[in-house]
Amino acid sequence: MERKTSFTTGAIALVFLLIGYQSAVFIHKAAATRIASLRDRPDTVYVVDSSLAASLLQEEGFPPAASSFSGAASSSGGAAFSSGGAASVITIRRNADHSAVASILPKDKRRIESFRFDPNTVSVSDLQRLGFSEKQAASIDNYRNKGGRFRRPSDFAKSYVVADSVFERLEPYISIPKVDINLSDSAAFDALPGIGPYFASKMVSYRTSLRGYSYPEQLMDIYHFDRERFDGLSDLITLSPPEPYPLWALPEEELRTHPYIGRHAARSIVLFRENTPSSEWSVEALFKAGILDSLSASRLSRCRLAAP
Repeated sequence: MERKTSFTTGAIALVFLLIGYQSAVFIHKAAATRIASLRDRPDTVYVVDSSLAASLLQEEGFPPAASSFSGAASSSGGAAFSSGGAASVITIRRNADHSAVASILPKDKRRIESFRFDPNTVSVSDLQRLGFSEKQAASIDNYRNKGGRFRRPSDFAKSYVVADSVFERLEPYISIPKVDINLSDSAAFDALPGIGPYFASKMVSYRTSLRGYSYPEQLMDIYHFDRERFDGLSDLITLSPPEPYPLWALPEEELRTHPYIGRHAARSIVLFRENTPSSEWSVEALFKAGILDSLSASRLSRCRLAAP
């Protein structure tokens, strides 16, 4: 009986020992992962002038905005800065390699860096520099090779190999170029959400007829290009200013191709120019003369026009 009791007691103790060990391993792993993601190695402090502070912060991978030194403490990737008592003195707390915290970091000896990158084009080797393992970097590259695209930083966060803590560290450095609707080709338009080959082609042809988009909302002039479609990509596009449209110099044959003018108004504009002093030329004058309707005048007035 005593032997049976001792066996039962030993078995229970072993179970608790295993549970305790597994809990300790889990907590250790979670803590190490968190520390590794932040690279928290404190204790070294430098007090320097502002120009040297800017240089050190760039070495630590801070975005350029950090060099403004607003006075509020900030930190990233295990470094921090704050204003000192004098306007020209900045205190920088920098990660120290000799900290005892390093003893629980992963054995990977690679230096983890933070720098600006486009997740759609960054190389596999640079992904590893950013802290991803070889397999994780290969997984991201495989997704891209299969046609996958990260349109927004939030898309990168959704990748199963990007841990929340890693994305939190890298988010300020993600730089995905916007699509310039005055410079991009139909392939770039096709890659935008909700576009496809049909609208990509229409975006190019409409740009040609306008001689360049003057404002992004002109995309909604395209047939069936509604507000919902525009809102789905408005944060992904930009536009370089087009060449000013020479409304007051073009001949009738070229004016009539503009979508806000047309054949009848083009002839009337030419007659208006011939019979009105140039000091009175304006889109508003064309509207008051009945040459343009209110919608066409409103749209044309928002275009970048050459001076009379």
